[in-house]
Amino acid sequence: MSIASATALSPATEPKSRSLKALGAVNFFLADVRDGLGPFLGIFLIGQGWSTATIGLVMTIGGIAGMLATTPLGALADASKAKRFMVAFCAGLVIVASLAILFLPNFTFVTASQIATGIAGAAIGPAIAGLTLGLVGQAGLAHQLGRNEAWNHGGNVFAAAGAGFFGYEFGLTAVFILMTAMAVGSIASILMIDPKDIDHDVARGLDPKAEGGDKEAPSGFNVLWKSTPLLILAATLMLFHFGNGAMLPLLGQQVASQAESGSASSSASATAAPGASSQGATPPDASTQTQARTDGATTIAPGQSTAGRPATAPVQQHSTLQTLLSDPVSYTAATVIIAQLTMIPIALLAAGFARKRGYFLLLIAALVALPVRGLIAGLWPSHFALIPVQMLDGIGAGLLGVAVPGLVARILKGTGHINAGLGAVMTVQGIGASLSPAIAGVVVSRYGFSVAYLMLAGFAILGLLLWLISAPKVAAACKGD
Repeated sequence: MSIASATALSPATEPKSRSLKALGAVNFFLADVRDGLGPFLGIFLIGQGWSTATIGLVMTIGGIAGMLATTPLGALADASKAKRFMVAFCAGLVIVASLAILFLPNFTFVTASQIATGIAGAAIGPAIAGLTLGLVGQAGLAHQLGRNEAWNHGGNVFAAAGAGFFGYEFGLTAVFILMTAMAVGSIASILMIDPKDIDHDVARGLDPKAEGGDKEAPSGFNVLWKSTPLLILAATLMLFHFGNGAMLPLLGQQVASQAESGSASSSASATAAPGASSQGATPPDASTQTQARTDGATTIAPGQSTAGRPATAPVQQHSTLQTLLSDPVSYTAATVIIAQLTMIPIALLAAGFARKRGYFLLLIAALVALPVRGLIAGLWPSHFALIPVQMLDGIGAGLLGVAVPGLVARILKGTGHINAGLGAVMTVQGIGASLSPAIAGVVVSRYGFSVAYLMLAGFAILGLLLWLISAPKVAAACKGD
């Protein structure tokens, strides 16, 4: 049965077009909100003199806070009819938390900010999933999830391009301002969804045709423990996110660290030049010395950009592309843009594939992409490695963005606890995502970035093996329509 005919049979899947358009706008604007500053946080903190290990620690603390909050907030999304308010409140919380970092970049405030951002992100996911299901129902869910993900990735491209341009021109403060504007847009968009279009029973996974049904308060982790396929999915995603969680932040931190080292090397060379000249060496060209001083390479905080220049002055002639890639803000923006542009078609294709073939192969493809990504990052120490690395990120994230909520909804159909179950799965995967930055940061400080990337790839391979070994137990739940 086609999506069109399915939606015609159920009032729950006939939302007004305005509400669906507003839902798309919500996903677009939330792209730059739900994770706070995301990978730009590491760039900013390195510019403030933080170490990769300390950055990883505060990210882990925030991730743990979000992880602990995800299951109860998923249950709240099931029980509450104020899902729009949940999203709007969390967007406002992210604004306050992120601006606090800009003005008070010390350990206490940054940690508190990451805790608040983690909790907000934990609430947004189940709330958006519930709104989507309540608007379109089970029949239209896979299609709408693909559209949600496409809008979300489009918003990420817009935000990353804006962050790269304005961050390069005006410094990292512009990134904070852009994120605030996106959060305001998400609040305005969520208010445009007509609450009358939302079927809150369908939103939590109840069958509208069934009489009675389980409408008791959602049972949180009990939902997870009682479903073997859901447990396997959660454990697989935990290993995936352990491998994935630190990879993008490390790419940005690596460039910022190289920029800091380059700045120090330039300073050392400038100090050594007079001595070399006194021993008969050819003195440096005066114009070069003047350029080095006026570029201000030694006065720009590492990992930050100033108007019209990269974070550090290049010591030799570079192409425009090389110059941009040497700037941490531009490089980080490029990593996001490449990944998100890849995710848009992947998400749309995944939605159609899921309706016909199910979710099992989508999970395999996502799980294969991550270890390959880690191997490339670890074995190819070049700025240009970001192109295949982030395209693979786009493939993995684009597939999971459609597959995970869709598969959870299918496994828990009729229970009334879909958002609680999704929250439990997100909590377990959050264990991996939370530990990833801290452990990777320690590995970087002791063994370097390449070893850290290879370690992350190893955990991703474990996730792939678990999913393949568990195929007989999850195959039925993963089947298509």
